Amino acid sequence: MEADQRYMRLALDLAAQGLGGTSPNPMVGAVLVKDGEIIGTGYHQRAGGAHAEIIALEEAGASADGATLYVTLEPCSHTGRTPPCTERIIAAGIRKVVVGMQDPNPLVNGRGLARLKEAGLKLKIGVLEEKAARLNEVFVKYITLRRPFVTMKAAMTLDGKIATRTKASRWISGERSREYAHGLRQQHDAIMVGIGTLLADNPRLTARLPEGGRNPLRVIIDSHARTPLTAAVVAEQPENTLLFVTDSAPEERVAALRACGVTLVRLAADLKGFVPLPAVMDELGRREIMSVLVEGGSNLNYSLLEHGLVDKVNIFVAPLLFGGNGAPSPVGGEGVATVEEAWQVRDIEINRYEADLLITGYIAYSEQR
Repeated sequence: MEADQRYMRLALDLAAQGLGGTSPNPMVGAVLVKDGEIIGTGYHQRAGGAHAEIIALEEAGASADGATLYVTLEPCSHTGRTPPCTERIIAAGIRKVVVGMQDPNPLVNGRGLARLKEAGLKLKIGVLEEKAARLNEVFVKYITLRRPFVTMKAAMTLDGKIATRTKASRWISGERSREYAHGLRQQHDAIMVGIGTLLADNPRLTARLPEGGRNPLRVIIDSHARTPLTAAVVAEQPENTLLFVTDSAPEERVAALRACGVTLVRLAADLKGFVPLPAVMDELGRREIMSVLVEGGSNLNYSLLEHGLVDKVNIFVAPLLFGGNGAPSPVGGEGVATVEEAWQVRDIEINRYEADLLITGYIAYSEQR
């Protein structure tokens, strides 16, 4: 059991190296072991590329015969962008397969394990299953609900402000925190802001890292198509910008934005006259957007929570005090009426970036909501 967990931890560490590059596929790591020695390792690096098991098998070569394969996720048994891994595993002469978790994808879900068992391989399932599921929390939600995994990110002061009373906010968090935040952008398929944040800050919403990297799709929630044609998200790479507006948005504004090259989706307004956020998530799911990083503003954050759409929070806390009754907080809107109605944040982790603290946790929605 100790050996199984040790090799599975290595496989999970390998899988994590694919973070930000495998969407819409899961992150997967694999380790081949024979006579107590590691003879091959691999991880899935990008969608359409070789799967972790295949990379490990190719590294091991003929010595894979009789080996044990440790893999974080059930091997696929269907033909997608690549051939089924199960057949390569069987052909290589693998004796035993230890699996972190069963694949929730309906195309796989148990079929890969059944094929390996049918071929006479020994199976062990569920080793470090909770860690394997947490690693692929984005994929698990997307593949089961066809909606993206949503992370709310904010930077606030010790007294809970995201800007001063004059709406000044640069910079609340320190340089290292901002570097980490840009890394978060690269790891997500999309980054979302509301029109208030866009008008106040004119953000570029790109992942500006020293080593480069991909930029997420920029999603703007803009009920009345108020996004300026001079906004950075329109002027720079408009083809990577997706605007959601309501059916009441002025047609001339919609036409002008489309003429600039942005993609614009009209949705029927909700009862408050705003873009219906559940429908936004459905549309993003149809576009194979697996993960969304929400960077405000406070009213958008509240609306997402109100609709039960936030999965995770990343909140930086800086050692500053702003004060001010009119200074905004990370979550605005109407707010809750009682303590019992509060959204609970669970599975808390706290990390430090110079003077700032990063609090990470998961939203627990009560049955009353």
